[in-house]
Amino acid sequence: MADIPQDLLALLRRVDTPTVCNAIEVVQGRRGFNRFTRGTMQHSKPGDPPIVGRARTARIAGLAPPTEDPATIRARRMEYFRSMAGGDGPTAAVVEDLDYPNCIAGWWGEVHVAVHKGLGLAGAVTNGVMRDLDVIDDGFPVLTGSIGVSHGFVHVVDIGGPVRVMGLEVRQGELIHADRHGALVVPEEVIGGLKQGIETVMASEAIVLDPARSGDFDIDKLAETWAKFEAART
Repeated sequence: MADIPQDLLALLRRVDTPTVCNAIEVVQGRRGFNRFTRGTMQHSKPGDPPIVGRARTARIAGLAPPTEDPATIRARRMEYFRSMAGGDGPTAAVVEDLDYPNCIAGWWGEVHVAVHKGLGLAGAVTNGVMRDLDVIDDGFPVLTGSIGVSHGFVHVVDIGGPVRVMGLEVRQGELIHADRHGALVVPEEVIGGLKQGIETVMASEAIVLDPARSGDFDIDKLAETWAKFEAART
């Protein structure tokens, strides 16, 4: 997988996920990019910087008790933590709850947020449940399918394979970008041109935004600037 240039990482941590989505289409030269989540998700700290990292994946469940013996379940949980601590940084947890849309297991609460943050991950994306919103650590955004109160019978089912979160399939090691709008996978082939793509998106939007936010904007100026905007955007 391609290295992520430091200047691109710094930029990705400043811009929102819709901007990255648009920029991917600029690099690809066409509309139709579709590797993003569907539906409205819940964010632990709206306004936090986005989650940027290579995915560390796993699947959990918690609606019903596990059928395996407790020793196996305990061992797999520690294997999960070892996997989450691995990989070249930056990394982010992407965890599928197999009980979706009937998830009850609050895997993402005060303890697991502190543990994953302590292991060096940048944040988490899941279709499952988060809780403990008033006491979870700062600096570790969590984007989830729902908010709840229970941990249910939560247990790790498997580690490191493909996961599906809110319609988005993610494979371990893929680069994700996520904020309060949702999450997406950045295709490897666009990484080299993504910084320029983001700058292109921002410059083209400024063609309309700057005049619209001026004190003398009117329909005639809109007609003039919109034609330039249409010519500049993908």
